[in-house]
Amino acid sequence: MRNGLYSIHIHMMDGVRGRDSGVLILRDGLLIGGGPHFWSIGAYTAGEGTWKGHLRTNQHSPFSDPFARPLFAGQEVASGFSGTFSGDEAEVFGTVLVGTRSLSFRATLKRLADA
Repeated sequence: MRNGLYSIHIHMMDGVRGRDSGVLILRDGLLIGGGPHFWSIGAYTAGEGTWKGHLRTNQHSPFSDPFARPLFAGQEVASGFSGTFSGDEAEVFGTVLVGTRSLSFRATLKRLADA
């Protein structure tokens, strides 16, 4: 994985409806990012087209839609992921632990700029 600013698009799996988009800065094994409602910070390792890592995510702003139900219910959650990368794109599959429930997700990343 090259250092840089990446867009990220996350889709929950296993029949759970949920998605999010935002940006991540990847730099020398650390990642930090967020979007309109959540922030994340973590670490990763990469080599020969594969990468893996972990991150913490928390909500920083409430949803404006009163009918929207955040999957994380306003609590900080931990995630682990692994995936592949090639050129300026990457894909990961991971698991987020929300209380005692684990949820699977898939995310795609696209490099936008040097960082």
